[in-house]
Amino acid sequence: MARSVSSQPSIAGAIIESKEGRIFLTLEDGSKAWYEVVIYGGREPTGIDALWWAEEVERLGSGEIMLTSMDRDGTCDGFDLPITRAISETVKIPVIASGGAGTIEHIYDAFQRGRADAALAASIFHFKVYTVGEVKRYLHERGVPVRLL
Repeated sequence: MARSVSSQPSIAGAIIESKEGRIFLTLEDGSKAWYEVVIYGGREPTGIDALWWAEEVERLGSGEIMLTSMDRDGTCDGFDLPITRAISETVKIPVIASGGAGTIEHIYDAFQRGRADAALAASIFHFKVYTVGEVKRYLHERGVPVRLL
């Protein structure tokens, strides 16, 4: 896995290194991050590397990946763009960014910086911060392909 990922230099604009079966991303601030698959709503860590798992579920026939960053879910602080982009550029199946949308710009960033194929948002609609139509118009005006109502 490390060899196939590091052979794709565009992944998250990051340096990728493998250590003890884990793939570390070098983030924009220079820090290193390892992303682990968690289950049961984020309550149980698995020890499984998220990038490896994305490739594995694609190999096993999954049609898409809904990637929820449990650290960001419900925070409205934006999607976890480094892992979203890394997985989006690693697999050929669609990746849905989930967890963290708090502004209309966060959704745009999921597409542009995170390279997601779709973005899931809940709080901004539940709390009536934006309507679906407003988000779609914003994205459309910036060149993101969406179906306008």
